[in-house]
Amino acid sequence: MQAEKIRNLAIVAHIDHGKTTLIDSIFRAAQTFSDHTQVAERVMDSGALERERGITIRSKPCTVEWKGYLINIIDTPGHADFSGEVERILSTVDSVILIVDANEGPMPQTRYVLQHALSIGMKPLVFINKVDRDGADPANALNQTFDLFFELGATDEQADFPVLYGSGLNGWAVKDLSDPRRDNMDDLFQAIIDYVPAPDVDPNKPFLMQVSTLAWNEYVGRIGCGKILQGHIRKGEPFVRVSTKWNSTDHSGDDTHPGASWQITGTENARVAQLWVTRGLERVEVDEVSAGDIVWLTGPTEIDIGDTFAAEAAAEHPLKPLAIEEPTVSMFFLVNSGPFAGREGQAVTLRQLKARLQREMHVNVSLRMEDLGRPDGVKVSGRGELQLGILIEEMRREGMEFCVSKPEVITETRDGVKMEPYELVTIDVPEEYQGIVFEKMSRRKGKVKNVANQDRGLLRIEIEIPTRGLIGYRGEFLTDTRGLGIMSSCFSGYAPWAGELVTRNRGSLVSLDTGEATAYQLENLQSRGVLFISPLDPVYNGMIVGESSRPGDIPCNPTKKKQQTNHRSATKELTTKLDVPRRMPLEKAMEWIETDELVEVTPQSVRLRKAILDELERRKAQRRQPGE
Repeated sequence: MQAEKIRNLAIVAHIDHGKTTLIDSIFRAAQTFSDHTQVAERVMDSGALERERGITIRSKPCTVEWKGYLINIIDTPGHADFSGEVERILSTVDSVILIVDANEGPMPQTRYVLQHALSIGMKPLVFINKVDRDGADPANALNQTFDLFFELGATDEQADFPVLYGSGLNGWAVKDLSDPRRDNMDDLFQAIIDYVPAPDVDPNKPFLMQVSTLAWNEYVGRIGCGKILQGHIRKGEPFVRVSTKWNSTDHSGDDTHPGASWQITGTENARVAQLWVTRGLERVEVDEVSAGDIVWLTGPTEIDIGDTFAAEAAAEHPLKPLAIEEPTVSMFFLVNSGPFAGREGQAVTLRQLKARLQREMHVNVSLRMEDLGRPDGVKVSGRGELQLGILIEEMRREGMEFCVSKPEVITETRDGVKMEPYELVTIDVPEEYQGIVFEKMSRRKGKVKNVANQDRGLLRIEIEIPTRGLIGYRGEFLTDTRGLGIMSSCFSGYAPWAGELVTRNRGSLVSLDTGEATAYQLENLQSRGVLFISPLDPVYNGMIVGESSRPGDIPCNPTKKKQQTNHRSATKELTTKLDVPRRMPLEKAMEWIETDELVEVTPQSVRLRKAILDELERRKAQRRQPGE
């Protein structure tokens, strides 16, 4: 298809503002699927974890046709942990649809993706979503969006953006809210055709494209995806892969930095093995692609983000590399050394653990794996707790057993000053809970940037806080606000170390024996803290069975049985009263543990344990610490 008839765009928004739901309606309106096809809701969220959590984890392209135009749409993640992927996707497309919730208005991730789109010269379309919901205020959401555009330095041309109103869930869009039509998406399609520019490409020059996304296939290896910027290429034709990288002193690819520079790190002569384009949701293999197409390509032995694929005549002038977001949080992935290893899944060896993580890094370039010489594990770094938590959940669902340590932030030293990552946190909370939020945030070194009154007794609070101050707080926040508060965050950069933080001020109840927990002993233990286990749950020496009500760990024996006597009470066992245990899902367990504790992950269970299981050895280690 000619480039003039192609439109390439990404849908960007804060988490839960309706990107994936809007794409569902676009599919239905464009009649992408036949009438008899069964189509699930949030069809772009194809992964099991994406469906369960209701979030987009990896960006995905899709294609619809409307009135002779081919519209390539990329659904992007909305969570801050995956923001780097959104940055790279924007290098592939020519514009974005910025979705803004009519009730919440712009949020942290809205600011982040808009700032990047504006900085590379894009002219976004704005879609005010969920205008038919109770409490929606489209006019206020639009005013806040205008303010955000100017705050981020938009040009007059960029600030004169087209606006559409609608409901992604109910499948309608209009240019004017006074329009009574509520039954189609024609205005949105027409706005895409009118306002999204056709790809700025030259089909007559030698072939040139840049890799912005990776996929992996066991049979063909890495698959590179990107937009063809000039020329065309056929299956079997030769081309050159040119690898580039930013110089390490240039702040991780920040090409606005005065000294920013990059270099060529290698070249490889290759041939096109396979070519795909997207039609609907499916990849379709083709024999030839041309300028303006977004394509998937295999051939080179290795493919990395930012690689330039070019005909020999164009290979002398490769494209500058794409910035790959640097990790801010790290944790250890360790072999399961507990006594229950292998009972509920595959107790992996260190070699198997490394192989699985290496496979993940084929497609997830923001992950890092470091072998620090430990015989039992490796250090894994990523953009945040959520990204690492999703990787752990995927691995346990594959049947693997292993342990992970407490997440820790990655620090830097600049000009002799210790720097740490910070987050910009936006909190919507009822006024009656503002006190506890301010108290907890200040304790965690948070600094209030702005407080604004919202409708219906809500406050919107913006706080800048060290990333480590958020580790372990999200669960507390929900408890403190009785589940009525909404908190979201976005990485804001590095700043000087804020000092020591005291987060958890309670110790652990640690089992001294191995066996099954008894109701008799748990009834005694619950007066000393909050239990994580129920009667008959298997426990082992060194396993954490609860949270103590005071600082410091308390050793206990949850397997102890009642001594048998000659006296019997027919109803004694029936009067045992146990509180409901606090179950620790994976993310909560990762947040809760301390640096000397681990989370044991199996396909069936999430257990908490001490890193050193034996109590005597733990005491020896504690005595050695001060002298180290």
